[in-house]
Amino acid sequence: MASGKLCGFRCIVRTFAGAAKSVPSCNRNSHYGSLGKKFMGIDIRKAAPADAVSACNLLRRSIEEVCAPDHRGRPEILDSWLSNKTPDTVAAWFASPTNYAIVAERDGKLLGLALLTQAGKLALCYVEPGALRVGVGRALITAVEEQARAWNIRKLHLHSPESSAQFYERHGYANAGLEKSCFGLECSLMWKQLDADAQSEAKRKRFCNCAE
Repeated sequence: MASGKLCGFRCIVRTFAGAAKSVPSCNRNSHYGSLGKKFMGIDIRKAAPADAVSACNLLRRSIEEVCAPDHRGRPEILDSWLSNKTPDTVAAWFASPTNYAIVAERDGKLLGLALLTQAGKLALCYVEPGALRVGVGRALITAVEEQARAWNIRKLHLHSPESSAQFYERHGYANAGLEKSCFGLECSLMWKQLDADAQSEAKRKRFCNCAE
């Protein structure tokens, strides 16, 4: 899914930065961050540095297997994509106070993980290869979007490998076209305005002449 390289989106981050001006403290997490939230039978909890080894293994498996249609085994792409997927690096990502990292589990087994930055970037969103199409990705996206709203972030953005772009489109993300990611792969630049539905409803009510 998302690239996970944690590099910026040079051409759109400046546009989206204003949407995150009022981001509260990281201590103001949504109820997904308080451990024990279930979504479609999947447990969503906040990731901890202690999860780093298992999370790192999941990241590498997902990139190598699920994203195979994208990297096609090309060493210059795959090696670069995997280069920062180490337990120490993942632990640092999870420990950062400016990141919101979550994991998805079922019966204690790690099935997926996601990471949101306070800049509104979905920097990680990966699912265990054997747990695709059972609602894990949807559960992660739902939790991340709820946390973004808690942080007053109005727009999310990410780089998606082409093979995963349709997943994000089904969940309301617009595809702004291809852009080369920081590890050299042509990815789809995806974004979603989280307050779009609310704005449309407010506009409809504002110009409605019908009686209340």
